[in-house]
Amino acid sequence: MAAARKRRGTAARKRREQRLRGGVIAGGLSVVLLVVFWSVVWPYLVGGLVLGTAAGGGWWLWRTDRFIRGGDRQWRHDEAVRAGQRTLAEVDAMTGTEFEDFVVDLCRRDGCTDVRRVGGSHDNGADVLGILPDGRNMVIQCKRYTPKSKIPSREVRDLLGARVHFKADVAIFVATTYFSGPAEKFATENDILAVHRDHLGLWNNGASLLSLGAVNGLGQGDRRHRERWKETYE
Repeated sequence: MAAARKRRGTAARKRREQRLRGGVIAGGLSVVLLVVFWSVVWPYLVGGLVLGTAAGGGWWLWRTDRFIRGGDRQWRHDEAVRAGQRTLAEVDAMTGTEFEDFVVDLCRRDGCTDVRRVGGSHDNGADVLGILPDGRNMVIQCKRYTPKSKIPSREVRDLLGARVHFKADVAIFVATTYFSGPAEKFATENDILAVHRDHLGLWNNGASLLSLGAVNGLGQGDRRHRERWKETYE
């Protein structure tokens, strides 16, 4: 029994030695072949190394560029929000033209293009024209009234006529005060975005113009809100 185990151990040891010698021989043969055919092989090895390095470097540059661009866009947006913010008291102190320019700046901040002020004695019911980020044309009427005033429905009707005149897709009425009940109802029934004082504050604080559509026509504060507003401005 012991002799049999010894023979099996000897045979296993010989097999390991043979595999080891085979590996050494194969490795040596590979080295020899590499040396012999180096003049043929080396361009491919160097080319593969260069391509791998270039691919890795390109991927790193691409990721870095995306990171920088994303950070830059966010920084510019944050700076635009901070630069465009005014207290509502400052807005109330603006002239009509200054308020129109303020609205133009907010539109541009939100990615609107070709935004321009057209208000004047013959503005045909429009103060600002431009193109929304989704490609639709917009016409805006701006009213810088005292906070205790109310926007009457007739002025909202004028904006409806301006939308037809300028062939605009979207009509927006931006005011520093609130709309009368009939005016707000008319706006929502005719797909006009009525940006009253509260919504103007949201827009000024960073909310996008398009996002205000989700709260259009949802009221202008509860009873306690209106009471505080009257105590402040009346």
